[in-house]
Amino acid sequence: MFSTVSTREHHATPSRRHSLKHHARTTAMAVMLPMIGLLPLSSAAHAASDVPDTLTWTVPFGVGGGTDVWARFMSNWVTKDLPGHPAVVIDNVPGGGSISGVNLFSKRAGNGGDEMLVTSASTQYPAMLRDRRVRYDYADWEPIFAAPTGGVVYASSSLGKDSASALKALSSQEVKFAGQNPTGLEMPVLMAFDLLGFKVDPVFGMKSRGEGRLAFERGEVALDFQTTSAFKSNVTPLVDAGQAIPLFSLGMMNDEGHIERDASFPALPTFSELYLAQEGHSRDDEAYQIFHKFFASGYAMQKMLLVPKDIDPELLEQYRQAARDLAKDPEFLKEAAVKVGPYGLMVGKAAAAQLHSAMQLTEAQHAWVKNWLMERHNIRLQSR
Repeated sequence: MFSTVSTREHHATPSRRHSLKHHARTTAMAVMLPMIGLLPLSSAAHAASDVPDTLTWTVPFGVGGGTDVWARFMSNWVTKDLPGHPAVVIDNVPGGGSISGVNLFSKRAGNGGDEMLVTSASTQYPAMLRDRRVRYDYADWEPIFAAPTGGVVYASSSLGKDSASALKALSSQEVKFAGQNPTGLEMPVLMAFDLLGFKVDPVFGMKSRGEGRLAFERGEVALDFQTTSAFKSNVTPLVDAGQAIPLFSLGMMNDEGHIERDASFPALPTFSELYLAQEGHSRDDEAYQIFHKFFASGYAMQKMLLVPKDIDPELLEQYRQAARDLAKDPEFLKEAAVKVGPYGLMVGKAAAAQLHSAMQLTEAQHAWVKNWLMERHNIRLQSR
């Protein structure tokens, strides 16, 4: 915490001799000036808000899952630049695909700044879809930071000799895609398939994206998607062996909210590039804007650390400044690239602005999603 200096007023005893009175004034000013310089610039009476000794992070997933692993890794680093280096307690509250734990946090979390929430796309999407089980509202929270992830869509080399021929084949030849469910993390990927005119017959029920990749390797499906870390470790050997052809990445979002090429795959076009290159398509298209929102909340800000919005603003700024410092720490960046992915953190107001924009679906956009799920995937959305 910021250092403060306690001062007391010192009163010189009146002297009968003028020289002693002058000496007392001079001495008092000499003592007071350096002490004034030590006071906080805002006011001697107002120090920065105290950081709690212990921070409790609610993780609405079980121990050992991807979000839990991310939270435990981040908790070892995020307090590094906080005054007092507070301890972090991970409170796993699984259930309902993360909804149960987040509902509980929303109900009980106070404004002392010691209670924080870790969320993932599995938490964002139900709120966006107005799931009836959801009792939380992202408008009640402020993000400290968000961590993105990327991903790549790739096809079987049986569809063509290169990406151009494979993309052409996908517009005329029906292929299978092994997925988990159409309202989960794969939702914007499935939207991308449709917006590009791919003839895809999805088969749902996979327990993980890893199962989808294994189906691809066995030749049961000709199209697949993997997040960056999984693609690099498990799919790159297939590309090198001539069995898989990378088609496009989902890209990354900059601070202005635009999708750019993923630095991990700079040679790959993004979905946005392919879509916008088609005649008559623009960023103003309703379907594209909906894709953009689900991409933002599910990938650009896939995992977030949030606090109740009514905590002390000075304390919130301390948390965010610690995250900014962490985002520039070369040791953290090196270890994070190995443990949780090669992407930087989105911090503070930039994260807050993107979160607010992404989580807001208009009535028309919500109706579009409901119709798309029903007509394309025979899913009746039970929403509020």
